[in-house]
Amino acid sequence: MAPSFDDENSLFDFVVKNGNGVKGLVDSGIAKVPERYVQPPLERIDKLDAFSQVLSPIDLSKLDQPAEHDQVAEAVVRAAETLGFFQVVNHGVPIELLEALKDAAHKFFAQPPEKKAVYLKGVSPSPLVKYGTSFVPEKEKALEWKDYVSMVYTNDAEALENWPNHCKDVALEYLKASTMMVKKLLEILLNNLGATQDQDSRIEALVGQKMVNMNFYPACPNPELTVGVGRHSDMGTLTVLLQDGIGGLYVKAEENIDAGKMAEWIEIPPIPGALVINVGDTLQILSNGRYKSAEHRVRTTSMQSRVSIPLFTTPKPIEKIGPLPQLVEIDGVAYYREILFGEYMNNFFGKAHDGKSSLNFAQNTST
Repeated sequence: MAPSFDDENSLFDFVVKNGNGVKGLVDSGIAKVPERYVQPPLERIDKLDAFSQVLSPIDLSKLDQPAEHDQVAEAVVRAAETLGFFQVVNHGVPIELLEALKDAAHKFFAQPPEKKAVYLKGVSPSPLVKYGTSFVPEKEKALEWKDYVSMVYTNDAEALENWPNHCKDVALEYLKASTMMVKKLLEILLNNLGATQDQDSRIEALVGQKMVNMNFYPACPNPELTVGVGRHSDMGTLTVLLQDGIGGLYVKAEENIDAGKMAEWIEIPPIPGALVINVGDTLQILSNGRYKSAEHRVRTTSMQSRVSIPLFTTPKPIEKIGPLPQLVEIDGVAYYREILFGEYMNNFFGKAHDGKSSLNFAQNTST
């Protein structure tokens, strides 16, 4: 039985602690967003304040064509240096796999709450799998309208043993195909920085840890009052995102790169068969600020539930991250200090989403 959603404690227990999630709220028949989900006015997403920009997708198959390679590489670098977001097609991840991924996500979240709750933090049979809702509910003044399941990759055997049956096969295939693509992109981005020495080992270190999330955004009765995901940048190296056809992804930008029109938020509409790539904090730190980790957020919709499936590539917690020495020499200053990625990760997950504030933790305060 659903509790009174006017009581914040019982709401929190129902949604977070008992594992019913936002989907449980919606399935209970609520007609309005509970107060705990109402965002401050400045955090709400008004579609009229943003404009939709179809980023011309980058065709990665042209990297194999000598006459086209440099032009494609330049497009990747330019996107990383400006918006921090771009879309790719002919990326090597089969289209039928992407469709199967979306189906698997919908099937996982369609399960009864007790089937999903076995993966809640503290009770999950494996530290590699976590089911939850919002981002850090205990630290958030307003909760995010999202449920998720997170699957950390160590090796094939552990993934197949521990990841949920609805997801594991397609999620593992997605991870492997996408990681190959990420390594190609990192090779381009590191070459542009002049980091050609020990490049293979550097790339392996930058993607040493991988995690597939399946995000579920239930249809919302008042999408103008809440958010699916609040303003944040990703902590890792590169993120690969599969959107479904509904959309709702917004990226913060100083200007409309194509039209020169000033705007704060750009909506990135889904392109059939494309994957979205975005730069994370680790790459901004490594490049001493040349590459821009992209601040982004997600809007909910009243029309229908939607899913998205990101693959996060990050260093392992024991790896150190910091600006490349040759860039510090050129710039005459290190804008970020060298720190263990595990420290950065703990800081990132230790507070609610707040734009790119996590980068402050890595800033070199002596500059």
